[in-house]
Amino acid sequence: MKTSLNKELVRKKEFLVVEDLDMTLVIIFPDTCFCSSCRMMGILCRGSRRVPSDLTAEERQELENIRRRKQELLADIQRLKDEIAEVANEIENLGSTEERKNMQRNKQVAMGRKKFNMDPKKGIQFLIENDLLKNTCEDIAQFLYKGEGLNKTAIGDYLGERDEFNIQVLHAFVELHEFTDLNLVQALRQFLWSFRLPGEAQKIDRMMEAFAQRYCQCNHGVFQSTDTCYVLSFAIIMLNTSLHNPNVKDKPTVERFIAMNRGINDGGDLPEELLRNLYESIKNEPFKIPEDDGNDLTHTFFNPDREGWLLKLGGGRVKTWKRRWFILTDNCLYYFEYTTDKEPRGIIPLENLSIREVEDSKKPNCFELYIPDNKDQVIKACKTEADGRVVEGNHTVYRISAPTPEEKEDWIKCIKAAISRDPFYEMLAARKKKVSSTKRH
Repeated sequence: MKTSLNKELVRKKEFLVVEDLDMTLVIIFPDTCFCSSCRMMGILCRGSRRVPSDLTAEERQELENIRRRKQELLADIQRLKDEIAEVANEIENLGSTEERKNMQRNKQVAMGRKKFNMDPKKGIQFLIENDLLKNTCEDIAQFLYKGEGLNKTAIGDYLGERDEFNIQVLHAFVELHEFTDLNLVQALRQFLWSFRLPGEAQKIDRMMEAFAQRYCQCNHGVFQSTDTCYVLSFAIIMLNTSLHNPNVKDKPTVERFIAMNRGINDGGDLPEELLRNLYESIKNEPFKIPEDDGNDLTHTFFNPDREGWLLKLGGGRVKTWKRRWFILTDNCLYYFEYTTDKEPRGIIPLENLSIREVEDSKKPNCFELYIPDNKDQVIKACKTEADGRVVEGNHTVYRISAPTPEEKEDWIKCIKAAISRDPFYEMLAARKKKVSSTKRH
């Protein structure tokens, strides 16, 4: 604001209007004093309403206009300052509010992951109800594919469910994998690393069927049909087990691998070079199975098929009955000394076992786990000794006594449902039969 009064007065230095840095209006009059603090300088201080007596009416009016304009400007400045302070306060509050919201959201996501690891369906439902996940198969598939903080066993269990929505999620999940220009072993490595293959034959069948469809979609012309891809995929998985499982003594040769896959390409043979390359790839580098974190065992025991106290007959020289807390889950029977124990005293895999009721002169309500058609073969199991060593079990049968006849029947029913035979061979045989039937027709 560079306004002066009468130019003649200014020239004569009768008075002068200037503006300082904070826009304070200052009027200087030589040899005039208007306040005690400025008397020696002859300054008319801000806020003073005194007007020199020798000003004309026009000059007085101009001075009043300057003062009024000054007050308006000061008021505008104050309003701007207030608005800036208000906006700054809102921004600060907004930042802290957003931060709190993000913290709350992250906390709920972490809780949802834990719930998923304990019970996949309940975990997904929790995330959907809290608007952390959309209720679409694509969004859920993306969540499982990223897998951040998720138990890969739980992912496999969820994807293998036969519910129609879960099947849609499975296909959306498989669609997220890109298999173009990968050979079958490379594609299987990628696929089997994104989750842990469940133990149930029906679940494995659905998942491998979806894999075969996706692989053929990404690599047109490699196989005559998805059945061929399916059968060869299982053959590769079994080859991996045979070559790298120390319990398998008779290691298959490449010639045997080629022979076992004859006729699977819609009745024709696959190129021998292709089969040799697949064989060498598995021989040189086994499949890496994803290892779950320390919560895996916790997850395993959170949602058992059945649990309760039973009596188990020891397998040592002196046969004694010991009370143990049994948990049936994931096709295994675990037993603990106390319900509060975090680690089981023993693990009995149920694969290829059978169960039967038996009479015992010392204990009622007994049943046995045994290997059919192998009377003296030791059951593959393990137990923890008192000194902490984990050793192989030495039972040819496991004899167990339930507290009541009703509980015995329930345990037998649940164990029968959990017992599984090696699903790979059964499904491979069924699919080969299907391929052969297609050829004849």
